[in-house]
Amino acid sequence: TIREPVVLKVMLYNIHLCLTYIVMLPQCERARSLSGRPEGPYRAVERADALVTQDFEGVDTLDKLFVHAVKRFSQASCLGTREVLSEEEDKQPNGKIFKKLVLGDYSWMTYEEVSQAVESFGSGLAALGQQPHNTIAIFCETRAEWMITAQACFRRNFPLVTMYATLGEDAVAYGLNQCGATHLITSTELLRTKLKVHKATDIAVSGLQHVIYAGSDEVCHADYPQSLAMHSMQEVMELGTKPENLSKEYERPTASDLAVVMYTSGSTGKPKGVKMQHNNLIAGMAGQCERIPGLGSQDTYIAYLPLAHVLELTAEISCVSYGCRLGYSSPHTLTDQSSKIKSGGKGDCSVLKPTLIAAVPEIMDRICKNVNGKLREMSVIQRTLFKVGYNYKLQKVSQGADSPVCNMLFFKRVNLLLGGCVRLMLSGGAPLSASTQRFMNVCFCPVAVGYGLTETCGAGTISEFSDYSTGRVGAPLICSEIKLRDWPEGGYTSQDKPHPRGEILIGGPNVAMGYYESEGEGENDNFWVDEAGQRWFCTGDVGEVHPDGCLQIVDRKKDLVKLQAGEYVSLGKVEAALKNSPLIDNICVYASSDQNYLISFVVPNQKQLTELAKKNGVEEEWEELCNHTKMEEEVLKVIKEIAVTSKMERFEVPQKIRLSSEAWTPETGLVTDAFKLKRKELKNHYIKDIERLYGAQ
Repeated sequence: TIREPVVLKVMLYNIHLCLTYIVMLPQCERARSLSGRPEGPYRAVERADALVTQDFEGVDTLDKLFVHAVKRFSQASCLGTREVLSEEEDKQPNGKIFKKLVLGDYSWMTYEEVSQAVESFGSGLAALGQQPHNTIAIFCETRAEWMITAQACFRRNFPLVTMYATLGEDAVAYGLNQCGATHLITSTELLRTKLKVHKATDIAVSGLQHVIYAGSDEVCHADYPQSLAMHSMQEVMELGTKPENLSKEYERPTASDLAVVMYTSGSTGKPKGVKMQHNNLIAGMAGQCERIPGLGSQDTYIAYLPLAHVLELTAEISCVSYGCRLGYSSPHTLTDQSSKIKSGGKGDCSVLKPTLIAAVPEIMDRICKNVNGKLREMSVIQRTLFKVGYNYKLQKVSQGADSPVCNMLFFKRVNLLLGGCVRLMLSGGAPLSASTQRFMNVCFCPVAVGYGLTETCGAGTISEFSDYSTGRVGAPLICSEIKLRDWPEGGYTSQDKPHPRGEILIGGPNVAMGYYESEGEGENDNFWVDEAGQRWFCTGDVGEVHPDGCLQIVDRKKDLVKLQAGEYVSLGKVEAALKNSPLIDNICVYASSDQNYLISFVVPNQKQLTELAKKNGVEEEWEELCNHTKMEEEVLKVIKEIAVTSKMERFEVPQKIRLSSEAWTPETGLVTDAFKLKRKELKNHYIKDIERLYGAQ
């Protein structure tokens, strides 16, 4: 038995020298300023002469990209789905009933089978009157049918309008009315929960003629207007396989044709439809794939993020283009501990054993808090041993090395949370905290952090998987370049020391064509074309460029608020610091310009707050606990302690808080599908609390 951590350190060090192959990272230049000036533009050093527009020569449309993959990997597994064997009700101690799923193994379609399904479905849509260049909408959860639909639309030159499955009815109606789609693809689940509101004769969506649904549940056609034709996806495929439909010739897309209209999540107001041509997406994915080492047919990708999000859409299409397997999942069934997995059952990661995972920071934060929660339940000796192993590997990771001994002794069980085979993770959609990135790098696998927007087809920068520094998002991809524009009001200029800073502008063939049907409304002002004919987008994010050409996101213009006394506060920066507490699951900091202090709304961690309440002699039900004045005071104490250790300014520290018993999920409408805060909705939701906390009479 090892009793002293020092002994373990010595033992690990000696074994490490024998078994670990160390690869030291050279501090090399990854991007450089073409002008020689600090504002840029910056390009990746390997493509300083010209930006990349496609990954495979002559493959300039999404249709050609899939055909190229089918030719290379025709009999390999492509799309996989787990069969739902049964549903069971699980009654909680508080009387609430949750539905739990009993799931089988993954069943797979080969690349050739997927291609045949794509051909049949596209043919069926055409038989139902869908015309080339006319938009078609999809409002559906992430599933194999979503990808089949997308590929059918790409093949037949039907511009695909995507909308988040968590959007509210009004936002869905707004998107459908704006794009003018006559055909909508959805699921039986969403028909029952989100679209049933439109069953009245005065349906809120003008022009809609056909609804095609995926799923095995029964749909009562009488619930919908007679003018609306309802079809199952299987019926449309069968229609498409009829000789008279399948034999018809059809128009294939060109590189400059519109491929996708992707509606944003609406974090700053009404969702906007971003117009992406085939060549925009092809260029963006060429840049992304160049940063993923060893991507190939040996890889398995777990698909669970919303396909209406550009990160997931481009990740899945990229994986397919290199012959990977895509196994479909959902946040509710991802791990053994997920909410819809029956106790003792296997989550999707355990069954699929993925090698590649894309995640938004909120998912990684949850994984870290889950592991840390289990550590707190261990004995002092177990925790000490884990901490020694963690610190030892952290030291090696920071030097560009690995430690197989630590992986085997300490992190093997942790890795099983995600199936035990993950070799790379990509984080995108929002800023990833340095502490979470370090934790994932040490306990799981290398994590690359990406930065891009819907307006840049998800492409901008991705850090190298071998770069273990934190807080940075890497160098520009080989398809894009970056400039910094001075923002004097916020205090950011290209002359700042030690690194130039400013508002981030992204240029390249991956930049989208603007917003759908918003010409002349001022919304397209952030897009422009320079004198050389290159498209640019003004992101609204503030970054700084390090000496090696890597970018770090430091602020967001819309998150900067000026207090009554003239101090500028970055709300996102304050939230990122406070979210590091295990007591805080989520937080929204609010500032009013006519006040001299901040307030915040906090979603506390239920287990942590309950333990804190017991220590203070407070025993209440969860909702009453969150409304208890004493608990607000105790959480505020913790916030102020974090503020001291984080070296925050006095005016950056919230002075009053409101605890929320309700978690903020995309379903509540308070956060996006990437779990970004919807500040306007949060303000409206907590308006009475804002008035109370600011002392309104």
